[in-house]
Amino acid sequence: MGWKVAPGDKAAAAAAGEKLRFPPSSAAARSRMKLWVVRATTTVLLWTCVVQLTAVGDTWGPRVLKGWPSCLTAPEEEAAAALPGAAAARPQPVVEKAALPPKRIYRNNGYLMVSCNGGLNQMRAAICDMVVIARYLNVTLVVPELDKTSFWNDPSEFQDIFDVEHFITSLRGEVRILRELPPRVKRKVELGMFHSMPPISWSDISYYQNQILPLIRKYKVLHLNRTDARLANNGLPIEIQKLRCRVNYASLRFTPQIEELGKRVIRILRQNGPFLVLHLRYEMDMLAFSGCTQGCSNEEAEELTRMRYAYPWWKEKVIDSDLKRKDGLCPLTPEETALVLRALDIDRSMQIYIAAGEIYGGKRRMAALTSAYPNVVRKETLLEPSDLMFFQNHSSQMAALDYLVSLESDIFVPTYDGNMAKVVEGHRRFMGFKKTVLLDRKLIVELVDRYTNGSLQWDEFSSLIKAAHAKRMGSASKRTVIPDRPKEEDYFYANPQECLQDRDLLQTS
Repeated sequence: MGWKVAPGDKAAAAAAGEKLRFPPSSAAARSRMKLWVVRATTTVLLWTCVVQLTAVGDTWGPRVLKGWPSCLTAPEEEAAAALPGAAAARPQPVVEKAALPPKRIYRNNGYLMVSCNGGLNQMRAAICDMVVIARYLNVTLVVPELDKTSFWNDPSEFQDIFDVEHFITSLRGEVRILRELPPRVKRKVELGMFHSMPPISWSDISYYQNQILPLIRKYKVLHLNRTDARLANNGLPIEIQKLRCRVNYASLRFTPQIEELGKRVIRILRQNGPFLVLHLRYEMDMLAFSGCTQGCSNEEAEELTRMRYAYPWWKEKVIDSDLKRKDGLCPLTPEETALVLRALDIDRSMQIYIAAGEIYGGKRRMAALTSAYPNVVRKETLLEPSDLMFFQNHSSQMAALDYLVSLESDIFVPTYDGNMAKVVEGHRRFMGFKKTVLLDRKLIVELVDRYTNGSLQWDEFSSLIKAAHAKRMGSASKRTVIPDRPKEEDYFYANPQECLQDRDLLQTS
């Protein structure tokens, strides 16, 4: 098909020829090519900036990068750490928030899963230790699993008791913590591709570096199925001890619901004046476990013995209650406790808040205490049943309430040196050496027996009790160190002496 040109119109023909040699489409293509090159170059430059900003970190990067993983963090880890439904955009109010610490960038050696065992405060101390271990092994910690199979049979998850978001963000400058394993890793764990073991008790950090880290590198996922007392009290670098404190006192915050209810209990108590918290360890499980039956009937003693034999993980079965009591290894009875409080001149009008479960023997065993101190109260008597409705059958959440009230009390008196007694003692030291009466049970039972059999008059009994406890009020002291016998030495969390000189440095937002 040809193009026709009118005769005599050579100028027009020439112009038409030029147009035929360079049609309009060719010019447009060149223009588009230039635009594409500009866009491609711009994209490359922008992504170069993104990589650089991400490597520098959150402090210098723009807000849009704050949720992006670093070049050493797998994207799936960040996806697993995100809250469900976080992808849905929500308008955020303009609120001035405290700056988060910048993320610590490190090459991940693997994943650490932990299953805590015991009651609330045993697990609390264990969580602190596991964070330290994860930090110094450069691994990613999965939010710890709480004990649901012990005597208390509490189904609570970590996020039911602790503020999980605060836990993760407040420690991001130390260790990467995820709510759950990344999907790819989780599938392997579901197929059994991981290693599970209990670490050796009272180990120093070198055990974890030399024995545990190689296992993490080999299996990529390590599950520690016991966590109680797995890190030594002493002989650890000061940085490790201070991180234990920081986790305990700054990062392990209870949920807003528990915190608010605890504050309400404290307000009610404060309206009526000063109050003493009595951690009266005289519940059925404590007596069965310890084998202490002072003041119990024969039927009650038999019931406690049956219970002790019913739980295979309570290894000690045959127990001489009288001998154990004389050695100071039994919790004080309510009757003995009433005598001690009177001997210490605790005012009769003082509010006595019982931080404990149900007292074995009920009103009969509490009669001496309530007679000496009429203002004996519990959370159940201060709050409405509806306030505690969601806490029923959740012993760890109930214990969390008692923990908060214990911290704020004018005086804290534990009748046995269990985990709550020790952890609260240390926390009160950290809060400024608040008055904590550390009872000398061995001396007390000897003096109580002499007083009750008439060989010791009241004035002398009271004088001896006061003298024995004058320097046992939670003041500054050094931990007792017993090499090769860590169970017998002072517990780190009862007296975190390394952290008591610079408390302000441990506080985080």
